[in-house]
Amino acid sequence: MHNFTEGLLTGKRILITGGGTGLGKSMGRRFLSLGANLVICGRRTEVLDATAAEFSNEFGADVETIGCDIRNASDVESMLDRIWQTAPLDGLVNNAAGNFIAQTHKLSARAIDSVLGICLHGTAYCTTGVGRRWIDAGRPGTVLSILTLSALTGAPFTVPSAMAKAGIEAMTKSLAVEWGPKGIRLVAVAPGSFPTEGAATRLTPQGGGNDTIQGVPLRRNGDHIELANLCAFLMSDLAGYITGETVVIDGGRRYLGGSRGGSTQMLDWTDEDWQRQRTAMPK
Repeated sequence: MHNFTEGLLTGKRILITGGGTGLGKSMGRRFLSLGANLVICGRRTEVLDATAAEFSNEFGADVETIGCDIRNASDVESMLDRIWQTAPLDGLVNNAAGNFIAQTHKLSARAIDSVLGICLHGTAYCTTGVGRRWIDAGRPGTVLSILTLSALTGAPFTVPSAMAKAGIEAMTKSLAVEWGPKGIRLVAVAPGSFPTEGAATRLTPQGGGNDTIQGVPLRRNGDHIELANLCAFLMSDLAGYITGETVVIDGGRRYLGGSRGGSTQMLDWTDEDWQRQRTAMPK
């Protein structure tokens, strides 16, 4: 945990979307410990404020919080205007996401849009908004996007998320070329199993069985600090010659052909199994 040079991210002002909980919160904690200036955004301001207070007690640092629904392009622009009034960003972490298990042929248009809105459109709004400001000012910057293994392999029963994350990987590769001459890097991370409370309630199969770690050659879930350390490296100047790449951190799961435990069993679920899954989902 303490292998990095102290102050690795000193002087870097970084925005993490969905930074109040889960992996976003873990990354924020690590970035702060390495000297970053942190801004976090999300839809629930009370969660953001609680996280900021926790970080303030832990690090003595002021963390800026902004309530923002990144699915709304005008909200994103307002947020970025507010951030730039204090100081420009040096880095953006596209972490906010939404996902749930469902039979794709039964998804409503609204359900599909709810995932694409936050995962794909929101990420595009944040990335182009930040990039535009950097390019106009002649500033360098780094965009890190959190993907899923399904972006690389596909995944049954979470198709809108797989579509959205694959789109973000295409954005990462494309803008790495287009914005490279401007000194702007784009990188991505595709995590395997890093349990969070939100994901556990939406993505753990409740119907006909689950194999959480049996599809992981290392036979364990990832620790949040392992992901946070990777992301800190990619955001730092140590990774200054890396752009357009997606780094997989999954304990080898991808090479066993599984993007998430439980998918094989779900292929044979009955209508009753799916009903149990729907009932177990948070409302």
